[in-house]
Amino acid sequence: MDSIKKTDDFVFKTYLRQGKAFVKGEGATLWDEDGKKYTDFLAGIAVCSLGHCHPKITEAIAKQASTLVHVSNLFYTMPQADLAAKLCEKSFADRVFFANSGAEANEAAIKLARRYFQKKGEKNRFKIITMEQSFHGRTMATLSATGQDKIKDGFYPLLEGFSYVPFNDIDALKNKIDDTVCAVMLEPVQGEGGVVPADALYLKAVRDLCDKKGILLIFDEIQCGMGRCGKLFAHQLYGITPDIMTLAKALGNGLPIGAMLATGEAATGFDFGSHATTFGGTPLATAAALEVLNIISQESFLDMVCQKGQYFKDKLEKLKEKHARVLHVRGEGLLLGLEIDKDAAYFVDQLMKKGFIINGIQDRILRFVPPLIIENKEIDRLISALDSLF
Repeated sequence: MDSIKKTDDFVFKTYLRQGKAFVKGEGATLWDEDGKKYTDFLAGIAVCSLGHCHPKITEAIAKQASTLVHVSNLFYTMPQADLAAKLCEKSFADRVFFANSGAEANEAAIKLARRYFQKKGEKNRFKIITMEQSFHGRTMATLSATGQDKIKDGFYPLLEGFSYVPFNDIDALKNKIDDTVCAVMLEPVQGEGGVVPADALYLKAVRDLCDKKGILLIFDEIQCGMGRCGKLFAHQLYGITPDIMTLAKALGNGLPIGAMLATGEAATGFDFGSHATTFGGTPLATAAALEVLNIISQESFLDMVCQKGQYFKDKLEKLKEKHARVLHVRGEGLLLGLEIDKDAAYFVDQLMKKGFIINGIQDRILRFVPPLIIENKEIDRLISALDSLF
């Protein structure tokens, strides 16, 4: 296959690719170069939440591409203005900063939290506490914020100012906070860390603790946000709000875009010249993202995600009852994980042969993040294929 050989010959080998080259996508289906069809339960790692080549997203991209693709953030454009207004309308936030990726959105959040206090003259207040098993990105700052040693291997020394505590352990967090801490940063549902939701009482306690100590709370919703967990934003499951939130992945349904949202108070940490990006919030990316947001934010759509997520989770629970090798079922909405007592890579490979795309994380966890438009009959076929492998 020419595309595989060319990639292997000329592209950095930073990905352990699965030996397939895809040429077409529609809905929850992908086709490879040989014409074989696959049902996609990975969605570009929680990116194509409205499926591949969604007609309304395709139309929005084509229309904007024929009008204006890029100018500069030195000027105004209506798609960016409309998307920012809609995100604020649908969330706790008053301001939005647009970036190109989740890592850049998190980088902006880290910078904002530090500068918010330093502008107030609290220059020793720069530390950020994150969670063990968290994942926040691959830049040096977001790598340093990530609570997984394997992600950091070979990149030492890390940036200073980050410390880590066990997820869902409020006492550990209390013991770590001192007057040098500016923020707590966490994912309401850890994705790369094993599909682990926050405990409801824990997350409320974190919010209360941040309020008591006068520090900022940052939610990384890059994977768990944008309808993935059955609410537009995952923290809405818990009835609390952060001071800062980051989004990416599903926001553009495949076009690169990230966003950092903040309250008006937290947003005062940035002013003219304090942060910038060349490509963040281009007319093309924001036009696509606005259409994505218009679709996903509909209550009827989110209700459908909840129903499908519960259907899928119930099916996985039945597999657990049937097979001793299934240890745990975790997740919210259509962000689900199946912990098994065998190397996940075996199941990923075997399911690929059967025409299903999933991925494995943390060695023994199968992660399912299908397009939110997945159908129950497609879930049933996956469950049947999984059942045959135990």
